[in-house]
Amino acid sequence: MRYYIADLHFFHAGLNEHMDERGFGSVEAMNEYMIKQWNLRVRKNDETVVLGDFSVGKGEETNEILKRLNGTKYLIIGNHDKFIDDRKFDQKLFRWIRPYEEVKDNKRKVVLSHYPIFCYNGQYRLLKDGKPKTYMLYGHVHNTYDELLINSFMEETGKRKVKLTGEEEYRSIPCCMINCFCMFSDYTPLTLDEWIELDGKRREKLEKI
Repeated sequence: MRYYIADLHFFHAGLNEHMDERGFGSVEAMNEYMIKQWNLRVRKNDETVVLGDFSVGKGEETNEILKRLNGTKYLIIGNHDKFIDDRKFDQKLFRWIRPYEEVKDNKRKVVLSHYPIFCYNGQYRLLKDGKPKTYMLYGHVHNTYDELLINSFMEETGKRKVKLTGEEEYRSIPCCMINCFCMFSDYTPLTLDEWIELDGKRREKLEKI
């Protein structure tokens, strides 16, 4: 099974009171809760893609967190992942570390980036049943005003119709961008299908700007 999650920010004590307002009593309590939630879902043979900002800790302490997390781990580099340049960090704890990647997930393309990409590769492609073939998974913006701006862009894009080469009729433009922010899933890595369902329900409730 493959899971995805973004912006865990291990060791980032300030997020308990500012920005995210996570509300943990200490950074240690936050770290332990995120480890517990991860391991309740992820098993030894599972894979998890972290969409950036895994840890603001130093190399050695980040090593210890990774050793406690189940499964094979992959990292899309985020702007806070400074630990990867620490000479004491063991890069082998991730299967790979990359700034961007595209993978297959149950016959669908998944575009992976820490930063949201508004016009992503394969965006217009559909499966034979008419469902989107490509999803863009991102992080970085947490649950901020920027996420509301992204939501507005997605809604506006969905209203537009285009006639593509080789097609006879106009159709709407797919815009399947999913913010895999860890707080949206209670710090639990989710499958692509789980994120699709959760994201759809969440966006229905977002305020408009």
